[in-house]
Amino acid sequence: MALPKAMRLKGHRTFAHVHKNSVKYYGKLMTLKIARSNPQILISHKNTENLNNLKIAIAISKKVSKKAIERNKIRRILQDCLLKIISKNNNHKPYWLIVNLKGGDFCNDEIKLLEEFRYLIFKSGLLND
Repeated sequence: MALPKAMRLKGHRTFAHVHKNSVKYYGKLMTLKIARSNPQILISHKNTENLNNLKIAIAISKKVSKKAIERNKIRRILQDCLLKIISKNNNHKPYWLIVNLKGGDFCNDEIKLLEEFRYLIFKSGLLND
């Protein structure tokens, strides 16, 4: 399942803001960058009703897999996991986050990938308890 449009991180200014002002959490398979949302950056886009939502972007390098099919499969798996976590708690903070997968051969090991993703999400304190 794809992310809803209101949850997608778009625009080079938003990515620059996250890269510059983020707190980074490192794992063996991925890096999670989280920055507090800045609605002023999104005003230039035509979507003004969802400015304070949680927004996410998942970037998967070609070093992970040369095949776009496999990279898209990993992206969908991570997006689905995030949506399940958010729908259970539904009390997330208004942050922007970028998930960067590191290069390596772990396409077939979804369990390790999801465990580390959940660990980094909870380690970051993204969800209120």
